[in-house]
Amino acid sequence: MLYPFVMLMAPAILLAAAVAAFAHRSGRPHPLLLKATEGAALASIAIAVGTGLLLFSHGQATSPLIGAFGLGFSVRVDVVSTAMALLVSFVGWIVLRYSATYLDGERRQAAFLGWMAATLVAVLLMVLAGNLLQLVAAWIATSLCLHQLLVFYADRPQAQRAARKKFIIARLGDGALLGAAALLFAGYGTGDIATMLVAAREGVMPSGVTVAAGLLALAALLKSAQFPFHGWLTEVMETPTPVSALLHAGVINGGGFLLIRFADVMLLAPGVLAVLVVLGGFTALFGGLAMLSQSAVKSSLAWSTIAQMGFMIMQCGLALFPLALLHIVAHSLYKAHAFLSSGTAVEMVAGIRRPGPIAVPNTKAVFRAFGLALAIYLAIGIAFGLSAKSPQEIALGAILIFGVAYLLAQGLADAAPKMLTRQTALYSVAAAVSYFALQRGADWLTAGTLPVTPAPGPLEWALLVLAVGSFGLVAVAQAMFPLWANHPAAAGLRVHLSNGLYINALFDRLLGTWSLSSSNKDATP
Repeated sequence: MLYPFVMLMAPAILLAAAVAAFAHRSGRPHPLLLKATEGAALASIAIAVGTGLLLFSHGQATSPLIGAFGLGFSVRVDVVSTAMALLVSFVGWIVLRYSATYLDGERRQAAFLGWMAATLVAVLLMVLAGNLLQLVAAWIATSLCLHQLLVFYADRPQAQRAARKKFIIARLGDGALLGAAALLFAGYGTGDIATMLVAAREGVMPSGVTVAAGLLALAALLKSAQFPFHGWLTEVMETPTPVSALLHAGVINGGGFLLIRFADVMLLAPGVLAVLVVLGGFTALFGGLAMLSQSAVKSSLAWSTIAQMGFMIMQCGLALFPLALLHIVAHSLYKAHAFLSSGTAVEMVAGIRRPGPIAVPNTKAVFRAFGLALAIYLAIGIAFGLSAKSPQEIALGAILIFGVAYLLAQGLADAAPKMLTRQTALYSVAAAVSYFALQRGADWLTAGTLPVTPAPGPLEWALLVLAVGSFGLVAVAQAMFPLWANHPAAAGLRVHLSNGLYINALFDRLLGTWSLSSSNKDATP
């Protein structure tokens, strides 16, 4: 079909805006240039919406290949690519609009807009890729364009150092993806992604596919700042705020997108999925605990992103790919707003009195809260047809409800007012209903595009028990934290967590051969 080529107009318009921005000399850009870049992003949104309508009426399709020997350029239009293209276009429009005011008066504002638009072009080409060659090229281009934004302030050594570290990790990820693409092309005899996914879904498992799945997982872990390669994301705070918003709400999702795009291939390697569950789950817990100990808003948001990406990677490991796609969309919208409003958040928090929890729950209240939260979850689940859900979906919902149980524990404390008790119980009901409703909607939208979650085997059951038990234990400890917050060990733990258990310092030593002079070479415009 030719209609997938319609979606190409989105990156083409943004590319024209980037070229116009680069052509502008130093100094304040003309207002028309600012309007043109913002208008290009708006046009990209409209094109993505129009492509979504074509997808609904014509079905998923891949454009004819522009290339030779099965490798080249083609556009894949399905639910995954359309949803990601719409998300990238929307976030890009917000960030470009914000940048016009944020960078007003900067000497290199036009260059900044050019690299921002170029990054959006690369990301769009990546999520729309229908061929391995295009996917790899766009993946690498995304990282290289983002690097220019990270080193925008050449006079900030910390920004240069963090960008240098990210550059090294990104090249490792590029190598992993290149290796995976070569193995997949050799095994399936084609570079067409849709063709190899159909073959994988039919059980075709050529030699080397397990290694390819492992390399895809490695590339995703490196791209999405997973433990122990997460440190660079906590250090890129001296970049302009619009860059942070684009990074945390857009580019960082590349790892999750890669796993979702090759979901059928990943299901052929259950051992690799098990590794993703362990590393993603640990990163989610580790990042969440570190986030709670941060004093700076942007540092807290960075650790939040690490934790959220870990949870999304764990979802992919559990073969819950539709929910992982939903997670990417929800987290991106939230994190873009969080970064762009971080300055206002500081002022709001400074003006609020913080008396602490309204009521401190005792041990009995905590366990009653978790029991009640799980009972509400089961009741709502039965209403949505719990017996038809996979064990992975049920376990993930239980993990999510643990977060509401923390609030419910305060509502069940002896000193809690009745209004607080009613509100927290209502939150538990709303969370359970939202989870099952969104899960059902995600499954419906991605039916035929993403594979159905397979029945768990002994390994998967063990991982489910480990995941639910670990998240439940941490949730109980958090709910009971006010009871032992004044213990000397709590103060020490807070210090260690605020420094990320010093994992980043160890990683710095492994990469300690660079110098600021080499970093500055990368920063040359």
